[in-house]
Amino acid sequence: MNRSPPTPPSINDLRSLTPARVALGRSGASLPTRALLEFTLDHARARDAVHAAFDVAALVAGLTSLDVAVCEVASRASNRSDYLRRPDLGRRLAPAAAERLRRCEAALGRLAIVIGDGLSPAAVHAHSVELMRSLLPRLCAASIEVGCVVVASGARVALGDEIGAILRASLVVVLIGERPGLSAPDSLGAYLTFAPEIGRTDAERNCVSNIHREGLSYDEASVKIAWLVRQGLARKLTGVALKDESGDASAQQIADSSSSPGQIDDF
Repeated sequence: MNRSPPTPPSINDLRSLTPARVALGRSGASLPTRALLEFTLDHARARDAVHAAFDVAALVAGLTSLDVAVCEVASRASNRSDYLRRPDLGRRLAPAAAERLRRCEAALGRLAIVIGDGLSPAAVHAHSVELMRSLLPRLCAASIEVGCVVVASGARVALGDEIGAILRASLVVVLIGERPGLSAPDSLGAYLTFAPEIGRTDAERNCVSNIHREGLSYDEASVKIAWLVRQGLARKLTGVALKDESGDASAQQIADSSSSPGQIDDF
């Protein structure tokens, strides 16, 4: 019996596989009206995400519900305009905030966790508390001590270096809103740095990015972060020297750790 050959996939089939703008069509020499309006809307959402107000009170309330202590600090960027125009100001603590953090004895711990607004406060509001809800039990099961969680306004990734140094943390995790894209205005990133101190470079960090509803789930992200934290502390390094191998059998050991904390060993 003769069977007709299967129809080869077309470029239109890609539209069901990716949020990227493919196979938009054409109207004369321009885009169709629908595609243009969708682009304009996504562009507006990305701009709104950058300029959104950082609701510290709501974030602190959400973190407090997870039974963690919270300390609030701010960078040297006094407003959003300064933050966007002067990235250097977002990398250092305001003097008063640094002094307050030095007096916060409850914050001391092997691991420091910083949650900063970054370039998308919307991402922090949408995902940080739920990610912490998934991450904290994994860290606890691995006997990794966390001091209080530091909520930082006007934060760039490198602000975690100064915070971690003040808290004398062995490793710092910075959860921060990533630069909005046209398909993901609310993407959260996690940056890990061993032996934090002012002057660390991006090559000395690991990053878990694209944490949002269409990207990494909270469970997937927390497995990766917990794996990197444990390996970073065990090997005393992060960055290009630490490859993320959380996708192998080790990831399942961490995923199961919340029910069997005593069975966690160095990988």
